[in-house]
Amino acid sequence: EKMKTFFDDKEIYHWGYYDGTGNEIRLTPSEYYHRFVYSADFTKADQVGYNEVLSRGNILENQFEVYHKPIIVEYYFQGFNPDYGGLDWCSLRLVFEKFLGKWYLVGLIHNQWTI
Repeated sequence: EKMKTFFDDKEIYHWGYYDGTGNEIRLTPSEYYHRFVYSADFTKADQVGYNEVLSRGNILENQFEVYHKPIIVEYYFQGFNPDYGGLDWCSLRLVFEKFLGKWYLVGLIHNQWTI
């Protein structure tokens, strides 16, 4: 029931810690979504990958081990500001798994350059 109004929730939650600084991530659900899930218009991504990893950072890429026979679609931006030399890249991966003959969205993976 709470998910129905989750993005209208004005409460500030502690979501974790920012990479590089260790500062607390304290945002409303809507702010978190726009910063850490849908941080760009991924419908206009530079590249779309199907069961391949387009973006690589310094984190462990283990989604093909964690999920059981997934289909993973990645929407990848190579970067936005030429002055950053691609260090402002980001991607969103949608993870699907088959259950009782139907495919379901079971995971969202937001990826971006980290320190």
